[in-house]
Amino acid sequence: MSLTTLILADSGISAIDGFDVVQDYKEIRKRVGYMPGKFSLYQDLTVEENLKFFATVFNTTIEKNYELVKDIYQQIEPFKNRRAGKLSGGMKQKLALSCALIHKPSVLFLDEPTTGVDPVSRKEFWGMLKNLKKQGITILVSTPYMDEAGLCDRIALIQNGRFLKIDSPANIVKQYETKLWAVKSDNMYKLLTDLRENELSKNCFAFGDKHHVSVDNAQLTVESLNSYLLQKGHTNIEIREIEPTIEDCFMQLSLK
Repeated sequence: MSLTTLILADSGISAIDGFDVVQDYKEIRKRVGYMPGKFSLYQDLTVEENLKFFATVFNTTIEKNYELVKDIYQQIEPFKNRRAGKLSGGMKQKLALSCALIHKPSVLFLDEPTTGVDPVSRKEFWGMLKNLKKQGITILVSTPYMDEAGLCDRIALIQNGRFLKIDSPANIVKQYETKLWAVKSDNMYKLLTDLRENELSKNCFAFGDKHHVSVDNAQLTVESLNSYLLQKGHTNIEIREIEPTIEDCFMQLSLK
C-alpha cells in the first residue's frame, strides 16, 4: 500500500499530512496507523503483550495514549492474558485496531477490516470508527461492502486501479444517470437473459432476489416491459421503480 509507504506506486505522486510518501516516508510512518485485512499480530503473544510491543515500537506506552483506545480496548481487556491466536474474529479485530492506534496517529488506514467478520461485529466496528473520527483522526477504509462505503464522508470508487468517481455518497447517488427498476419473476435466470436482450434496457444486473434494470429510453415503460416478459413466458412478474444504491452506481460506472 503506497500511501502507508510499504510499497512504491507505479506512477503519480501522493502526500500524507503534507509529506511526500517517497521523500518523507520516515515522517509519515510516525503519523499513520495501519490495520491490514489479514490478522497479522503475534499470535503467540497475549493481548496485553501485543499492545505493549506496538507501543514500544513507537516509543510510547499504553498508559500515555490509553484514552484513545480505552473504549475499544476495554472490550477485550478481560482477556488481556489470553494469546492473540486464541481470540475470536471480532476480538482479534479490536486488538488489531488498538495496536494501530496506540501511538496516536493522525491518519488511520484500514484494509478491508470487516471481511469475514459477523454482522454484529461489523456494526460495532463502524460505531468505533465514528467515535475515532470525533477525536480528529482521518480514516481511510478499503472495503468490498458497498453498504459500508455509504457510511463514509467521501467515497473513491476504484476498478483495476483507476478511479471511477470520487464524491460524497449522496452526490454519487444523485448523479445516477437513468431510471432504475427492480424486476422479479418465477424464473430469475431466464429473466436476467431476457432483460439483457431487450434493446430498450440499458443494462441489467442481479441484486439479491431481484434484477436491477437501468432504463434511459422513454419508449420502455413498466407496462411495455411487463408485456414483453409475458410474451417471453414469465409469470408472477413484479416491476417497480427504486432509488439507486452505491453498488448500482458502481456497476453503471464500471461499464463506461
